[in-house]
Parts: sequence; C-alpha cells; structure tokens
Amino acid sequence: MSKKIKFMCTAFRDGFQSVYGARVLSKDFMPAVKAAYDAGIRWFEAGGGARFQSCYFYCREDAFDVMDAFRKTCPDADLQTLSRGVNVVGLDSQPSDIIKLHADMFKKHGMTTIRNFDALNDVNNLKWSGQCIHDAGLKHEVTVTMMGLPPGVDNKGAHTPEFYAERIKQIQKAKIPFDRVCFKDASGTTPPRVVFETIKAARKLLGDKVHIQFHSHETAGNGLTCYLAALEGGADGIDLSLAPVSGGTCQPDVITMWHALRGSNFDLDIDIEKIRAAEDVFKDCMKDYFLPPEAIHANPVIIWSPMPGGALTANTQMLRDNNLMDKYDQMIDEMYDSVRCGGFGTSVTPVSQFYFQQAFNNVMFGKWKKIAPGYGKMVLGYFGKTPVAPDPEVVKIASEQLGLAPTTETVLEINDKDPKKGRKAAEQMLTEAGLPVTDENVFIAASCLEKGIAYLKDPAKAPLGIRLNEKQAAAGKDGPCTVTLNGKAYGVEIKGDQAIVNGKPYAFTVADGLVAAPAATAAAPASAGDTQVTAPVPGLILRITAQPGTPVKKDDEILVMEAMKMEMPIKAPKDGVVASIPVATGDKVNTGDVLATM
Repeated sequence: MSKKIKFMCTAFRDGFQSVYGARVLSKDFMPAVKAAYDAGIRWFEAGGGARFQSCYFYCREDAFDVMDAFRKTCPDADLQTLSRGVNVVGLDSQPSDIIKLHADMFKKHGMTTIRNFDALNDVNNLKWSGQCIHDAGLKHEVTVTMMGLPPGVDNKGAHTPEFYAERIKQIQKAKIPFDRVCFKDASGTTPPRVVFETIKAARKLLGDKVHIQFHSHETAGNGLTCYLAALEGGADGIDLSLAPVSGGTCQPDVITMWHALRGSNFDLDIDIEKIRAAEDVFKDCMKDYFLPPEAIHANPVIIWSPMPGGALTANTQMLRDNNLMDKYDQMIDEMYDSVRCGGFGTSVTPVSQFYFQQAFNNVMFGKWKKIAPGYGKMVLGYFGKTPVAPDPEVVKIASEQLGLAPTTETVLEINDKDPKKGRKAAEQMLTEAGLPVTDENVFIAASCLEKGIAYLKDPAKAPLGIRLNEKQAAAGKDGPCTVTLNGKAYGVEIKGDQAIVNGKPYAFTVADGLVAAPAATAAAPASAGDTQVTAPVPGLILRITAQPGTPVKKDDEILVMEAMKMEMPIKAPKDGVVASIPVATGDKVNTGDVLATM
C-alpha cells in the first residue's frame, strides 16, 4: 500500500515571491485560490515572508485584509504563513513585544500555522518566537534551514547531516513547543544525498509520530531529485506549487511531482484532472503579469552562488527598477565570497538579502569598500551566532566601518533595550503621523517603518510596483492607468477634454508632433565653494535628516537613501552648512544625481 504524502501549496506565497518578487494583487489571484481549493487542496501558504511587506511597498494593499480574504475563500483549509524567527516578516530583528504581536495578529486574521525558521540556525532565535506562536493557539512548524556550500569551500562542520541533526537536538533540549518539523532549503542547493541522510537522522531523533516536511526550489535544477530523496528518507510531506509559478526559481509543480511518483510507494492523493483545471484558471489570472526570464529556468551557477528563488527575482525586480540589470551576473559571482566570508548562515531571507546586499556593494563600490549594514551586523553577531566564525578580516572591516564592536548578546537582549524598537516606538510613529493606534497599525509600523506609515496615511498614493507584460502595459493607455513619475504614482483617467489625476480634473489638449515648450529655467550656478553631494547608486529617498540652513560636521547624516532594501546614509563630506536639498522623501534618484549642496 502506498504512503499518502501531504503537500502544502506554496503558489500564493513562495510562488509569488520566487517569480514575481512578491508583487501581485489579491484581486487578481484570489479566483485561482478558489479554483485550487475547489480542486481539493486544503493546505496553503497564505502569507508572511516577503508577501507581508510587499503588500505595503508595492501593491497598495493591507496584508491583513489579504489574509482575511484568503480565509473567506478557504474556510476549512490549513492556512500557513512564514516567519523568520526574531525577524518575523522583516529584514531587521524585533524585540519581544512585536514578536508576540506578530503571532497574535496572524491568529486574529485567520491563519492556523506558522513555519518559523532562523537563517543562522541559532536556536536562541526560535525560543521566544516559537513560544509565542504556540501560546497564540497556532500550530508551530519549527524549521531547520539548509543549503549546499559552494564547491571548494571547506564546510568546517556546517551544513552536513550531522549539523542539521544537532539543530534538532538543540530544539528538543530547549523544549521549544512544536507541532511539525520542516527542513527548508530556499536556494535549492543541498545535494540530494545530504537531504536523504538528514531526513533519515531526523526521523530517528523524532520518532514516527512527528510530521517531517521538506521544502526546496528548482533554482539549481535538483529540486525534484531532493524531494524524492526526502521521501525515501522518511519525510511525510513536501511543498509544491502550481503553474505558472512552479519549477524554475520555485518549488516543483504538483503535476510534475504526481508524475514522478507514479508507480512508486508514494501517492499525493489528488484528482489530477481537477488540478490541471485549477492551473488553467491560475494561468489565466496571471496572464498580464511580466514573467521574468530568470524565473522560469534552472541556473546551475547557483550552486556556486546560493541565491534563493524568493530572493533572486525580488532582487532582479529591484535591479530593473533602478536600471541595473547589467550588473546582475557580477553580483551573482560576488555571492560566492559573501557566503564564504560571512559565517555560513543559510542563504534564506534575511541572510540571503545580506549576502546579496554585500555582493551589490562589492560590485558598485569595490571589494569590502562598503559593508552593507545587515551583512556587517550579521558577522558582528547582532543577529545571533553564525554556524562558523566569519572571516576575521571582514569582521574587522565591518567593525571599523559600522562603528560597532562584535557582540555575544542575544538578539532579544539587544532589541528589548533599544528605544527605537518595540511597541512604544511604533505607537509614537503612528501618533506623530496622526494615525489610529491599533494592534494592526502598530505591527505595520514596527515591521515596515516609514513605508508602512506612508501606506497608512494614504494607501492610494503608496507605490505601485506591479510589473505587467508589455502588451498589457500598452493596453493600459486606452483606459484608466497608473503613471509613475520619479517614483511617485498617479492614477490617470481620460474623460472627454479632462484628465482625472488622482481624482482631480485637469483640462488638457493633445497636438501631433513636438511642440516647443517654454525653456526650463536654468538652475542658478553654485556659489564659489559650494559642494555637491551626489547619489552613489540608484535608489529611493527614504528620509531627510538635515534641512537647508542646518550646520553639519563632516560625516553627519544629511539624508538616507534606500537601495536593494538597504538603508544607505548620505553623509556630509565636510564641515559646513546645508545650502539646499533638491530631493524629497519618496523620490527615485540615479547615480550622480545631486542630493544636497553645502
């Protein structure tokens, strides 16, 4: 008799993150969720991870509303979300009160399970987060993160079956409550034999009654083989996706896995024709979205530069936003040294983003010339203990550039005493913005900071980063559309001789050809001695710290840019007075654009 294999459908969370950079609208995909539910699927990944922040950053949606819609569509399904341990759903780590609020809010909005992992496999980062998930009445799927180290790199005892088995022992010793155990390989780089031996060892430690789940991607081309190895090793369940967000940078397709198991001792227990029909609905729902070419095929180079599927397309979408895709191959190459020198944290968010941010900086500024804040704090110990000691020279450089000493304090010890983090700080942000102080708003403010506040103040004016294919984008010119100028979105609708822009009517005329426009007033020449402060890379103006007329010392912060999800302080190059700041919060800038004069 064949063994019934349970599977979670990842299409509507990891699938979106791994293919579209998590930039999708719920109104577009919810009919596909209904089709999958009607086809008999009862276990969905429904939020969390990058899909939480992306709702506010790119989709003009409230992530809690999306969760509510998911629950309404799937009334009796197990709806699971993804949490990054002490980082919950952001790149930065949180204090104890926000970690608890995360579990409480996700329970309130219809979720039933949270998969909870730490990218460094530091069990200290799973203790409180796991307890909060359990106490909220949710199922806790505690997770060990996996990856294959680049060929030629000495593993130093990390990322082996023995290393992963030791993490299970530490979880058991810490008495972290859990309902299931997952082994998660976000980059799809673990060799199949390591997967088999790991699951086999875990089964021996956990006994026959604990559900073991396995998760991987097809990014490097061996996802399906690893799934078969996991099942042979004793796994009870696997993560699968649906076309058009399956294979490539995502999980294997349900249909592909069904076919691979035909004639074996394993069975997905599905109606394959209903699944095929559901995929047809899903493909139709997503037909207007731009499908990045790098998302639809395996890339063997990823074995040397373990980039998770979920981070790969999120980063290529941002590179496209900033016209930097020509640097992509160089950045992937630089991932090798980012991983090799960084302490072997698993390449999964947030660590995968730290690796990529450092690779980005190495390409744009020179090797180790500019340490990415997340990467630097990671090698210095501020996100927990890395599996092995980071390269000492990189630690030294990071300490000098960031002005931070290495630490052995736990993340919660650091964050619980940080006045800039936690509920009180989030409530202050809301109050200063004139926004209601609700539990949902507190969590949005804490996890999304300025971008979350901007969304809450006026959702209609929040950025819309959905990328449509060229045919659909062109079609939008004949009806209502969104025009983005310098990073700011404007809703435009033509009615007769009026253009309705963000709800306000303007008279307009159109003439064939180019009509001479009044010459732009030339900028006044900078006075003698004026110094221009320019953008080092393309990015977004996140906040302005100093105003015109403000005296500053050399290296004082003038403003903060954001590039590749990384805050980049722009500092005064000398002592002086800020003369002008010709940019505003929310503006997109290119390399060399003037940000301030002194």
